[in-house]
Amino acid sequence: LALTEGFNDVHDVIDSLLLAVSLAVAAVPEGLAAILTVVLALGVQRMAAHHAIVKKLHSVETLGSASVICSDKTGTLTNAEPVLDKVIPFGSYTEEEVLRTAACIEEHFPHSMARAIVKGAEKRGVVHAEEHAEVNYIVAHGIATTLRGERAVIGSRHFVCDDEGVTITSEQQAKIDETAGASSVIYLAVGGSLAGVLCIIDPPRPEAARAVALMKKCGIENVVMLTGDSSSAAEKIAQQLGITEVHAQVLPEDKHSHIEALKKQGRCVIMVGDGINDAPALAAADVSVAMSDASDIAKETADITIRDAELTELAVLRMLSERLMERINSNYRFILTFNTALLALGFFGVITPSMSALLHNGSTIAICVKSMTPLLRGDDKAM
Repeated sequence: LALTEGFNDVHDVIDSLLLAVSLAVAAVPEGLAAILTVVLALGVQRMAAHHAIVKKLHSVETLGSASVICSDKTGTLTNAEPVLDKVIPFGSYTEEEVLRTAACIEEHFPHSMARAIVKGAEKRGVVHAEEHAEVNYIVAHGIATTLRGERAVIGSRHFVCDDEGVTITSEQQAKIDETAGASSVIYLAVGGSLAGVLCIIDPPRPEAARAVALMKKCGIENVVMLTGDSSSAAEKIAQQLGITEVHAQVLPEDKHSHIEALKKQGRCVIMVGDGINDAPALAAADVSVAMSDASDIAKETADITIRDAELTELAVLRMLSERLMERINSNYRFILTFNTALLALGFFGVITPSMSALLHNGSTIAICVKSMTPLLRGDDKAM
């Protein structure tokens, strides 16, 4: 009798041990870690195939949940290949003198607007000798120097008028508004007086309107333009591209503040930019994207750099991120449901530890294989 009772005790211990092993095997969540690693690696690989360099892994997930995209204008929505259109002289200056002075100052500055002025002078046969002293470049404002003993400044209206105190009369402003139209306007002042303005046109990228439409189709609620350019030039580009919210004549700190304000409203924000003045906003955004021809500091700050110049690639990256998160969530639900079922079957003794291990590891392998299938569907590619 004592031998029988001892055998029963040993049998009970073995049954308890088998139950514990079955539950332990089913409860190990290595499948969750495996699918996250596999799917994120697949997402990065697929984005690389679409000309994107991902530097920060969180952006792969966050890109698909963003509701607002903010974008710079020059070099992002446009080709950053502006062309000098008109020169408006004031005071005793002629068109040629205004252009010669502007080109002389701008020739050392590697900005697209500066290149447009220098190229415009070359096309018009205006030769400019270097007559100025050392130039001082003020980010997102303009350039200041000394020219023939007088202070010369060239740049935005805010820089020339507000910072440098140059006065523009109502007659001068009326002439600028009438002549410039929707062009971007660069102001030149010498000796504290307005010498002239240069009107520059910068048409949007050919694919920009389609890119904006695709982003809206992908679930982006609002596309916002943040630009230091004039209101008239910004509004015209926005109208052509289907952008409804425009903030013009903004400084780098204003772009940063706008991003922070959107985030405080609970919005997930993408910022797309290319210049030095976009860096603060890029750093503040939930996901930041720089174009292939962006400045080095913009590329360094951005989470993602698009190697292709096509803006439509941004919409593709958005779709990839959405499909990636759908797959991760679907796999999570499957693994939690399947492992819970294994726990229940093991608890009631329906399956053995070896069967539990087989089903558990088999499901992990199956879900990993399934996760490696293409992320984009047929209707996505058709977009």
